[in-house]
Amino acid sequence: MHIKTMAEYAANGETPEVLFWVGCAGSFDQRAQKITKAFTTILDKVGIQFAILGKEESCTGDPARRAGNEFIFQMMAQNNIQLLNMYGVKKIVTACPHCFNTLKNEYPALGGNYEVIHHTTFLQSLIDEGKIKMQEGGTFKGKKITYHDSCYLGRANNIYEAPRKVLETLDAELVEMKRCRSKGLCCGAGGAQMFKEEEKGTTRINFERGHEAVATGASVIASNCPFCMTMLTDGVKEVGKEDEVKVLDIAELIAQSMK
Repeated sequence: MHIKTMAEYAANGETPEVLFWVGCAGSFDQRAQKITKAFTTILDKVGIQFAILGKEESCTGDPARRAGNEFIFQMMAQNNIQLLNMYGVKKIVTACPHCFNTLKNEYPALGGNYEVIHHTTFLQSLIDEGKIKMQEGGTFKGKKITYHDSCYLGRANNIYEAPRKVLETLDAELVEMKRCRSKGLCCGAGGAQMFKEEEKGTTRINFERGHEAVATGASVIASNCPFCMTMLTDGVKEVGKEDEVKVLDIAELIAQSMK
C-alpha cells in the first residue's frame, strides 16, 4: 500500500480529508509500527482520503515538556505548527494519546488550531456511519477482552465511551479491571517516564497493571496507546502469561475483524 504524503497532495494542488499523525512510536518502534499498518489498512479499505507528513513529521514535543524542557517543546511545536499551517491542515487523526493531547490542547496557544481526533473516536464514527462492517462470528467472538484506559485519553480528555463502543462491535465479552475509567491505573510510561528509569519503589507500575489485567481472565488486553502497549506487554510477561494473553491495539482488533 502506498500512502501519499502531504507534499505529494500539495504538488497536485489537492488537500486530503485528514492528516494521519503517525507519531514517534508509530514510526520507529517495531511493535507500534503494526498499529500504524493496521490503522492505515482500515482507512484505505473504507476509502478515507488521508495523508501523512512522512519525513517532514517530527515529535510533537510532548516528552520534552513533560520532562521539564519547555524550550525544546516550544521549538518543536512551532516548527510543526508552521509546517501544518503551510499545508492548510484542518483535521488530524492520531493513534497516540500523547500526540492527541498535545496537538489538541497545547498547540492552540502557539497558533496551531486543528480538529484533532484520536483513532478510537475516528473508528467509532466510521462504524456508526456504516463504513466499517464487521465479520459475522469474527476472530474475537465470545472471547474475554479487558480494556486499559490510557491516562491521556481517559483522565486528561474524558474519552471513555468511544473505545468501549468500538470493542462492543467485536461481539466479545468486555470485562473491566477494578481500576478503570476515571480511576484507571497508569501504565507507568506517562510524564516522559517512558524514556527514563523509574524511581525506587516496591513494584513497577506496569507489573501491577499487568497483574490486574490478567486477573480479569481476559485473553486479550485492548490498548489505545503505543506507550501503554509496551508497558502492558512487559507486565504480562512478568506474570508469565505472554502465551495466553495478547496485548493488542483497538485498531489491530478491528483490522482483524472487519469484512
